[in-house]
Amino acid sequence: MIKRIRDIEQYLDRENPKIIGVAAAEDQDIMELVKEMEQRRIARFVLVGDSEKITGLLEENGILKETVSVIHCPDHGEAARTVVRLAKSGECDLIMKGNLHTSVFLKAVLDKENGLNTGKMLSQITVYDRPGGDGIQLMTDCAMAIEPGLEEKKAIIENAVELMRRLGYDYPKVAMVSALEVVNPKIPDTMDAAVLSKMCDRGQIKNCIVDGPLALDNAVSEEAARHKNITGPVAGHADILVFPNLQVANCVFKSLIFFAKMDTAAVIMGTKVPVVMTSRTDTVENKMLSIMFSIYLSGKPVLDHS
Repeated sequence: MIKRIRDIEQYLDRENPKIIGVAAAEDQDIMELVKEMEQRRIARFVLVGDSEKITGLLEENGILKETVSVIHCPDHGEAARTVVRLAKSGECDLIMKGNLHTSVFLKAVLDKENGLNTGKMLSQITVYDRPGGDGIQLMTDCAMAIEPGLEEKKAIIENAVELMRRLGYDYPKVAMVSALEVVNPKIPDTMDAAVLSKMCDRGQIKNCIVDGPLALDNAVSEEAARHKNITGPVAGHADILVFPNLQVANCVFKSLIFFAKMDTAAVIMGTKVPVVMTSRTDTVENKMLSIMFSIYLSGKPVLDHS
């Protein structure tokens, strides 16, 4: 079981470092990641982008050109398609978004004929240390699903549960977060939360406990749940926070970074190979943690607890 997000490094295979294909790698943060990850013997890199700019950055950062592969591809769309092809052919183990727009990168990843689709819904999950407690906590979807419907929320839950189980948590507690903890027909996400909770009760969502709607305070604070007389195994003890839409999830996620200064890792679930898709404003440290989690997932099978 991964108790702290920084513990992930000790589970990585340094004898067989994974190969990461980076699209639009002409970026200073990417160079810092390359230097740090190679020094730790965690990963090797294929850098796809403007080779002249990449070579210049390698020299400026004291990175030997012999330690990386560089593929000249200055067009961002083609760079994204190239790393996807490398992943599909087995020439890299995971891919990463460099200095290009998310929409351009995702267009290549989601291409119906040549992309990395598995038929499952793609969703983003943020991993961080549980505040004031032992273990990790997840929140989702902070980057991809704009206004998910009932079936999409079910898939988002299943992706998060799969990730939690890969990290060693057998039967995670899932909170469907809303503005309040009662069902109110005027707030549609509370209706979805109630339906998803009952679907889980009847085995339509497996390997977890789902409850909601729950407000954020009584999802994560046992004291807040007790004060509002909210009972049940999830209240105050949520392992996974599922937010009603992208606007809410993204704001809470950004508050972890910019207000609380917390370490976080971003994981994409639902693709054939792990995809690292961090924000260009993320710290180098958080980008490194995201890479480490994706490397871990690239070699870690789903635990069977059914």
